[in-house]
Amino acid sequence: MTTIADRISIAQSRISQAAQKCSRSSAEISLLAVSKTKPISDIVAAYQAGQRLFGENYVQEGETKINALQADYPDIEWHFIGPLQSNKTKIVAEHFDWMHTLSRAKIAQRLHEQRPNDKPPLNVCIQVNISQEQSKSGVNAEDVATLALTIASLSNLKLRGLMAIPTATDDIQLQQQEFSQLKQIFDQLKQQYPSVDTLSMGMSGDMDIAIANGSTMVRIGSAIFGER
Repeated sequence: MTTIADRISIAQSRISQAAQKCSRSSAEISLLAVSKTKPISDIVAAYQAGQRLFGENYVQEGETKINALQADYPDIEWHFIGPLQSNKTKIVAEHFDWMHTLSRAKIAQRLHEQRPNDKPPLNVCIQVNISQEQSKSGVNAEDVATLALTIASLSNLKLRGLMAIPTATDDIQLQQQEFSQLKQIFDQLKQQYPSVDTLSMGMSGDMDIAIANGSTMVRIGSAIFGER
């Protein structure tokens, strides 16, 4: 039976191979281990295998895990990657290091106000609804610049880049189209804001195309921790 350590190693190899194919350095691409619904023991096993970036989708579950682990594992970097309601912003502002799903100025304002002064600014990515599906969160491509301007004016937030979940499809051409569109928006944003360096896109199924289109962070859950 493969262990979590084995599966992290396999995921890292896949990242390296995908990077090599498009003449990129694998050092430019981080692996975000999506640990939602998984027990704390799994996070510890991944940590012992060298993993430091963990993604959580549920506010309360994430808070519980961070509180349980921060004393012994202070160098874990916690990423919030789920939808966030405005009544839950305080928990994210107080506990997480990153927030990937920012799509509303109101939420940005609340995160800024609720971020404790003794913590560095909260790293944020704007979620872009690149597939324009009504069921998905995120801003439309043309609204990224306005939200970026708001975030840049809030001193307790640091704009780091963009995140997207593309259409769930086997149509490689459609995936390619969506990822390259996101990369274009990312490149424009990068020219305006020196802090922008993160393009969070790609999961187990579409990692290779995402990396070919400039992804700097891939989100992998079940391929590391097993099926939910």
